[in-house]
Amino acid sequence: MSLARRCSRTACGRPAVNTLTYVYADQTAVLGPLATYAEPHAYDLCDTHSERLSAPRGWEVLRLASDQKAPGPSSDDLLALADAVREAARPAPTQAAVPLHSTDDPTRGAKRGHLRVLTSTD
Repeated sequence: MSLARRCSRTACGRPAVNTLTYVYADQTAVLGPLATYAEPHAYDLCDTHSERLSAPRGWEVLRLASDQKAPGPSSDDLLALADAVREAARPAPTQAAVPLHSTDDPTRGAKRGHLRVLTSTD
């Protein structure tokens, strides 16, 4: 089963590029870019059927601008992605060693992070 959406017209197997919806209250057919999700009351159309679309008499066809010719990633985008991958692959810098035991208050025990280690006094 193919995950690509196909034209809703009978016997048309071309990939869908636009979505057609009807606004019955305004007697308008709206043809716009392919919707993110397939809706039960919307029709996905291929390029050919989108161009030949007509509406019933008295209805208006509203064609929304589609971004079909959106440019792919630029070389700057690809370089930024490569730099981010290289940065993530670098080993983390080593931190200065933090003493585990503090001798500030020998009666209270040593501090270890946010916890205190209590020593037994014999």
